[in-house]
Amino acid sequence: MRGRVVLPGRAEGEVLACDEPLSFWGGVDPAAGRVIDVRHPLAGRELAGRVLALPGTRGSCTGSGVLLDMALGGRAPAALVFRDEEDVATLGALVAAQLFDRPLPVLRLDAEAFARLSRARRAAIGPDAIETDLGAVPLDPPAADLLELSAEDRAMLDGAHGPAAALAMRILRAMAANQGAERLIDVAQAHIDGCIYASPANLTFAERMLELGARVRIPTTMNAISVDHANWRTQGVAPDFGGPAQRLADAYVRMGCRPSFTCAPYLLEDAPRPGQAVGWSESNAVIYANSVLGARTAKHPDFLDLCIALTGRAPLSGPYLERNRLARRVIEVELPDGIDDAFWPLLGWLAGRLSPDRIPLLRGLAAARPGPEALKALCAAFGATSGAPMLHVEGVTPEAHLLDPDADRARIDRAALREGWRALNRGPEQIDLVAVGSPHASAEECRALADLMQGRKARAALIVTLGRGVLETIRAEGVLARLEAAGARVIPDLCWCSIVEPVFPPKARAVMTNSGKYAHYGPGLSGRAVRFGALAACAEAAATGRAPRDLPSWLS
Repeated sequence: MRGRVVLPGRAEGEVLACDEPLSFWGGVDPAAGRVIDVRHPLAGRELAGRVLALPGTRGSCTGSGVLLDMALGGRAPAALVFRDEEDVATLGALVAAQLFDRPLPVLRLDAEAFARLSRARRAAIGPDAIETDLGAVPLDPPAADLLELSAEDRAMLDGAHGPAAALAMRILRAMAANQGAERLIDVAQAHIDGCIYASPANLTFAERMLELGARVRIPTTMNAISVDHANWRTQGVAPDFGGPAQRLADAYVRMGCRPSFTCAPYLLEDAPRPGQAVGWSESNAVIYANSVLGARTAKHPDFLDLCIALTGRAPLSGPYLERNRLARRVIEVELPDGIDDAFWPLLGWLAGRLSPDRIPLLRGLAAARPGPEALKALCAAFGATSGAPMLHVEGVTPEAHLLDPDADRARIDRAALREGWRALNRGPEQIDLVAVGSPHASAEECRALADLMQGRKARAALIVTLGRGVLETIRAEGVLARLEAAGARVIPDLCWCSIVEPVFPPKARAVMTNSGKYAHYGPGLSGRAVRFGALAACAEAAATGRAPRDLPSWLS
């Protein structure tokens, strides 16, 4: 039994262990230090001061900001202990130590040592061992820094391009060592996820980097933010939230980022090409870029995304390397007859649960000929339940031939689909709000919703979130006017993962969505009951105020 120090430090506390990964964003309330993911085994448990032992993390890249906020507010775990490779929470702890002098130990244990720690009541972490009531586990020192730096890398590290670039290179160097990377590579573009106001720590970090003179070196787009940038005041958003959220977005724009404000950058005109190395954050975007576009990016945590944008460099590790893009689990899927668009997010959510720590290959789907909309929904829901950076669909995605010969097998049959459907449909039939646009709605999705609502008027609140580019497209086509005539509110810049009251109707108690991602995160984020279904079922719920009572025909 052995472990390794990832980030050093001393800590002691009660052990809180679980064998299921956790997304800090959407799964943990940083202000309370408590797990809010209602589907997680640790739901309701307090994390502050505990030695938290998890296999790894999953879900959103924004978890690093949540962890940093917990550290700055004194609500963080005493230490983080992982069994598998982990970057998101580790990066939050690294920034807490590097930029704010708040060290938080991070360890990685082998399977046997992790199992022992999970059975212990208390643990004390020192520089070379974890002492528990069940015995000690020796710890190896942090991984050696084997990184080969170019002359330009060294110049940045030495401060030739200013203190912000130097700090970015120090953080990149530390993360590269943790990942075992031997060199950095150039990336063509970056996408910033840290512009979401998930916590005050995101703003603290961005403004500190701006003070240090941060300026991006490569084309850099921005994720959805937490408010409608131009209209949040007239929408009634409280200034103590809207003001900092706008300041955060503006800080990144001042660093040279493009105010695209979308969580679906693959819908933009400059989406990456097959084989192109990029530095993206935002889980659904990363999975779509790798899986569907055939581009190459790791699932970079918040804050590391800016470090990559400031330097134009990323560690050569993870899915940048072909050997790490191999499917190591084959999931045979029973494809029902007559599926609708709800099938794809449901499948993604289930596939992520079946493959939380490795890239899967989904078989049995080629006959359905999924297009970009279906794959968008599949990838987004998969990212909510898996920590893997991509998936393959046999006969559909460009790298589905990348299969480990020792891959294991799993299956999703009709019974599993029904079980998943029921898990995502625990809310009541009466619906107060219909949520479309997680990730951001495409022009095609907006056109389809306008057709479904033609001649009808929304009885329940109907809100669509989307990017600025898509908004301009549907405005020019007259689709926006049609949606608004049906009673829909169409809101740019923010998305459902960051929407707050009163934009989120305060009186709404039950929500219907066509997003597997929001069906997963919504109960914890909003405190509301959630129903899930196809876009047509969402339109019906908007028009009637009621969700369908029965299973869809392809599941019944």
